[in-house]
Amino acid sequence: MTKKKAPDSPRLFPLQEIGSIAKPSWRVKGVSNDSRISESDIENAELWGERIGVKNYQKLIELLIRRSQSSVPPSQEDKDLIRDFSVEYVLALFEKVGLDRVYSGEQWRVEMYEHLVRNIQGFKLLGSVHSFDYKYFTKGAIINVPEFVHPIHLDEFQFVKSHTDRFVKIPITGPYTVVDWSFNEYYETAARKKAKGKRLDLRKTYFEARRSFILDLVKNALRPEIDNLIKNGAKWIQIDEPAVTTRPDDDEMELFVDAINALTAGFASCVFSVHNCYSDYKLLARYSVKLKDISELALEFANRDSTDMGVDKKARPGYVDLKYFEKEGYEGGFGLGVTHVHDFSGSPGKGATVEGRNVLESPKLVRDRILFASGLLKDPSRISVNPDCGLRTRDWETTFKKLEVMAKGAELAREKIS
Repeated sequence: MTKKKAPDSPRLFPLQEIGSIAKPSWRVKGVSNDSRISESDIENAELWGERIGVKNYQKLIELLIRRSQSSVPPSQEDKDLIRDFSVEYVLALFEKVGLDRVYSGEQWRVEMYEHLVRNIQGFKLLGSVHSFDYKYFTKGAIINVPEFVHPIHLDEFQFVKSHTDRFVKIPITGPYTVVDWSFNEYYETAARKKAKGKRLDLRKTYFEARRSFILDLVKNALRPEIDNLIKNGAKWIQIDEPAVTTRPDDDEMELFVDAINALTAGFASCVFSVHNCYSDYKLLARYSVKLKDISELALEFANRDSTDMGVDKKARPGYVDLKYFEKEGYEGGFGLGVTHVHDFSGSPGKGATVEGRNVLESPKLVRDRILFASGLLKDPSRISVNPDCGLRTRDWETTFKKLEVMAKGAELAREKIS
């Protein structure tokens, strides 16, 4: 099945970010009632504002100075302005390095899961649990049927659109991940009550409870959100599904497919992609052809690759999983992860250096990764170029370097192919 093409008709190997960017300290403290802006926070905002060309950043500096001198909690107007400036900083960063598709770096959002579920009726937020590196998220429980209450991402989307001339691609957290990361109190309780007095097949009972949860979430909450975004001009929505393949059996993968297909069906004017990382791609490939409306899979590869130079299988072990998708007949595009985004340990090869916890790839290493993937797919136009995942665990200096390397590597690959 031929997938819908991207609506932005970009150059070969278009550049995109696919996740969150670390919130600057001045953004975190600036919206807090308990934290005071420091001199170093102000210096950081001034340094980056000038370095990446943020328009009117002096207005932010004046606000931060005023906040640093006040013991009164910030007004909602001040909080909103600081939040908005953090989006403008991210957009300026993306534009400075030459990204073709951009978003807010999730500066408006608390975190990908929490931001969504706290705005859907039927969820109760509980405590924090560890996700990866030194990051946490607040886990929730579904305690009633999920319902759409109000637009969740619309204000953010419209703000981004009004502050960039680049193509805007919106990330939302996918239904499978929401269900997998939540306690399923409501549907499991309902299933037990329904089966009271009967001998239970626990696996079947709890799976059907998951299925009811995910399909209600799609129908009652996520489709109305997507419909609202598309009616207001959204042309590309990225569905973030990090939980896929963490329960590696056929029933769970079919549940994922059913949920995605139910979510995207009928929205003819919008392109959809799925972002999934640190997963079993051989398993995902088997089900990729069943995703009816998904035009691109944005996947992580640099994390599993070597940092040696070269365009053969020995040098590029991280990218050979692409062959599984080809074997299964997947015809869509790939968001190709070419830079590692988490802590790095060990000795790098000749294609990278290490600074602290960060591996810094060279442009030529990125080039080789793109060229090897192009050879496997035999159609370079199916490749978009991005980091493995969001860069929220990296500081801004490292993020800037990684995005620059990504852009330079893609340009070297274009030159080689043309």
